Amino acid sequence: MLLSKVLGVVLIARNGDRYNYYQDPFTYAASETETTALGEVESNHLGTLIRSTYFDSRSPSYIEGIRSDLVDNNEVKVRVKAGVEGSVVFDSAIALLQGLFPPNPNNKIVLANETTVVAPLGGYQYVPGMHRNRRTGNDRSLESWTNCPVKFEKHIKQFYSSADFKTKAKEAVPFFSAVKDYVFGRPTTLENAIFDYINSELTHNRTYAHRLPPTFVEQARYWANYHENGVFSDEDINGVGNIAGRTILHTILSSLERIAFNGDPLQFMLVETTYQPFISFFQQTGVIGEHPELAGIPDYASAIAIELRRGSAPDVRDFLRVKFKNGSASNFEDVHVFGHHADIPLTEFIYRAENAAIVSNKQWMEVCGAKPSIDILGMNASPDSIFFYVMACIALAGVIFTSVQFIKHRRAAQRRLKLQGEEVSQVVYADYGSITRAAKASEEGVHGTTLGNPFDEHVFVGADYYPERPLWIL
Repeated sequence: MLLSKVLGVVLIARNGDRYNYYQDPFTYAASETETTALGEVESNHLGTLIRSTYFDSRSPSYIEGIRSDLVDNNEVKVRVKAGVEGSVVFDSAIALLQGLFPPNPNNKIVLANETTVVAPLGGYQYVPGMHRNRRTGNDRSLESWTNCPVKFEKHIKQFYSSADFKTKAKEAVPFFSAVKDYVFGRPTTLENAIFDYINSELTHNRTYAHRLPPTFVEQARYWANYHENGVFSDEDINGVGNIAGRTILHTILSSLERIAFNGDPLQFMLVETTYQPFISFFQQTGVIGEHPELAGIPDYASAIAIELRRGSAPDVRDFLRVKFKNGSASNFEDVHVFGHHADIPLTEFIYRAENAAIVSNKQWMEVCGAKPSIDILGMNASPDSIFFYVMACIALAGVIFTSVQFIKHRRAAQRRLKLQGEEVSQVVYADYGSITRAAKASEEGVHGTTLGNPFDEHVFVGADYYPERPLWIL
């Protein structure tokens, strides 16, 4: 079918090259890592390719009407994963955007005094991104597989205990035995895929590259692809093994709906993430059936482009064309989803995918079997521990209140006026304060007198009634 124009694109990009890091094979908690200059260059080249493909009016895939000289933040949106590998993904997003929107001297402003100011670096364009941080618990859409204690970790254990995995583990024994001298004490089992370490050292360490036997990195990658594909895929589109794809599907679908709506300015959505959603998405949409070579870890700076195209007459429906670029490959290649051998209608794609999408943190917790948590001082508290937090807060409040009252009373006592010398008065109200002295004087036979008080209600007694050092009640 001849399709006339591209209305918009949702692009999912993997981070560029980084130093090696370790992931726990059962929970996928990971160590820290850093991006490299190579990774930044890879992501920058990807951004340049995207610009020439979708932001150049001479390209057949040009997004109709999108501004290409200066970024329009209403037309372009960016989401960046901020969990494991978060700093690497963020750096990759910045490098990609530098290639997508290079410095432009027209990025300037004329002030009231007629001074023209050009943005730094010759008109550098600052594109805002929404940094999605799973550590605060406010968004799990870009890293949904960590801290998924019941269902996903159970899925991993079931994969490790499956007959197929045990068979593959036996087949892998010769390789893992031979590679021990090149991983320096790291576990050499199929559960602990060591491809990341070998690949990183082969790229960054010249001595290591000179000594690593031929085919070792290819074998390591083969077993890592098998391992990661088994962890991050599921035969059922709604299966927990596809959780990385299920959460990103919500972003894909909502973005496509916005692009298709003529009243919404959005035309390009960039999602910068890691490799896990690629595996799940290809499994969920059936791409693996026609492209089994994609069942595994995509290369650094890989990208999936989902183009929304409007059909030409007589069929003017909206269609989707899905393309994939694997790392250093020169161009995007078409991949077909849900068994179609051509573009798929947008309505059909939404119909087949929407029930698998995880749209909220509440739904994510239900899928994972996780307990709801409350963010307290940067820490997630489960319902089982909320009671202890509350009691601790009450006890702390009690201590603070008691301390404050003690300090107030102490300061009040220090401010109380004390007179020099004998505190003796010849004439005193007998009933002043809380003791009715008139009554006491009467009982003891002391004769009182009245002064010229018009109210004639205070009885006075002489100084001879009181002791030498009376007690004053103020």
